[in-house]
Amino acid sequence: MKLTFLGAAGMVTGSSYLLEAGQKKFLVDCGMFQGSKAVTALNRRPFLYNPAEIEGVFLTHAHIDHSGLLPRLCKSGFKGSIYATKATAELCSIMLPDSGHIQEFDAEIANRKGKRAGRKPLEPLYTVDEAYACLPQFSPVPYDKALAISAELTITFREAGHILGSSMVEIMVTENGETTKILFSGDLGQPDQPIIRDPAIIDQADYVIIESTYGNRMHDPGDPVERLAQYINDSVKKGGNIVIPSFAVGRTQTLLYHLHHLFKSGQIPDIPVIIDSPLAISATDIFLKNSQEYDREAYDMLYKDQDHPLRLPQLTYAKTAEESKAINSLDHPAIIISASGMADAGRILHHLKHNLWRPESTVLFVGYQAQGSLGRRLLEGVKKVRIMGEEISVKATIANLDGFSAHADKEQLITWLGNFKSKPKNIFIVHGEQEMSEPFAAFIKEKFDIPTYIPQYGDAVKMTGSSWQVEPSAIIAFEPAVQQLREYLDELEKEYGDFRRKLEDLVLINGNKLQDVLKRMEKVRVFVKKTLTDLWS
Repeated sequence: MKLTFLGAAGMVTGSSYLLEAGQKKFLVDCGMFQGSKAVTALNRRPFLYNPAEIEGVFLTHAHIDHSGLLPRLCKSGFKGSIYATKATAELCSIMLPDSGHIQEFDAEIANRKGKRAGRKPLEPLYTVDEAYACLPQFSPVPYDKALAISAELTITFREAGHILGSSMVEIMVTENGETTKILFSGDLGQPDQPIIRDPAIIDQADYVIIESTYGNRMHDPGDPVERLAQYINDSVKKGGNIVIPSFAVGRTQTLLYHLHHLFKSGQIPDIPVIIDSPLAISATDIFLKNSQEYDREAYDMLYKDQDHPLRLPQLTYAKTAEESKAINSLDHPAIIISASGMADAGRILHHLKHNLWRPESTVLFVGYQAQGSLGRRLLEGVKKVRIMGEEISVKATIANLDGFSAHADKEQLITWLGNFKSKPKNIFIVHGEQEMSEPFAAFIKEKFDIPTYIPQYGDAVKMTGSSWQVEPSAIIAFEPAVQQLREYLDELEKEYGDFRRKLEDLVLINGNKLQDVLKRMEKVRVFVKKTLTDLWS
């Protein structure tokens, strides 16, 4: 059998893996690339296979970086089934058409600018209608039930504890009388998340493909709910808003759960909570209808205490554009939850435009921010941003509550791997940026003495029973010029780390040189900033 890594390889987004078993081809996930323009350009590359030859897709969960290219796959000739849990199928029924709307809108905006510049019209990746057209191909599968897909291949979905309906995928492949078990972790959630059940314990697999979003980080050890309450109280005292860019599916519902408890216990004042995202509103409705997926605590709240964890008297929905605009005319503080979670598109941009310049307001990030996203730049301390053509000064409090992340951190991933009773023959590290995946791979080798491999875009591995062999890719993921720039910046980053240590040593030994060092470094900073500004203009 052969496994080719076509996304989330050397990066977090675009999850997609081509599995060839016997004479058949299958995909695990078909996700959209998100982040910088260089990364999102990968969405328009031709598929590295013939979509018409794909027998089926095994979808781990509904997030767009795992499901977002399914409509494009279908319109390119894929006619097979998309296997997913019931909740994942229901969430995709709202998320994919919403993504289609974004594709149409982005293409329209690009074409307005392109027409003035004399460029050819840009077609959307897919339309709303094309997204709806792929939905009949979804085939819901229950957790923990083995499903024979072909004579060679059987799949089983296991609880991943990431979002409602999220799953790991166990694949049993039989070739030449020998059966091999491959486990795709999907996105693994943190234990003890509200509403969602914990990730399933798996104790055996021949090969594991594991995510590493937080493979070299620990979530903040403090209680994120206490910090949430503190930021809310501080902003309310100053008369400001609490703006939360939040992923519509999963994170928004987690926030509602915690706000429910904070209001009920009197830890935060009685102020409006506004969900300003049509997608988040629809997703919350799906959460409300799928209580069979809840963990014991949420289930007991609902059925024993008659106290639904997602219903708040303070909660209102902004369904129309007019209702969304009215939020920024409020004369009192409010908690505004809006999409997108990385602050790159959608209604959240309007709320950032109206609040970033206000020292009394707070912008809280509660999830992963991809490289190049507006959310990442705000967390990195940028002082000015351009939103919808207007330059905005950043005066609001910017904070990151990564304890709300739906991804397991390094320790939680290692604990999960520690449940294996027999060592996998290899662990492939995916869905992580280089600074996360490389230390994570090294730690796995050190702790478990298991071989690891970090695949790059297009890499393939042939697996024959207990043996495996990597076929490195000759495909360049990014345009040559972009690839060269990324390699240059990587080198610069390494050199800067060494340079920083030398400067610190210099000042430590000879403290009176500090001011001279700072003056010279400020000249360098001003020069770099001017150079980048000149290039951009």
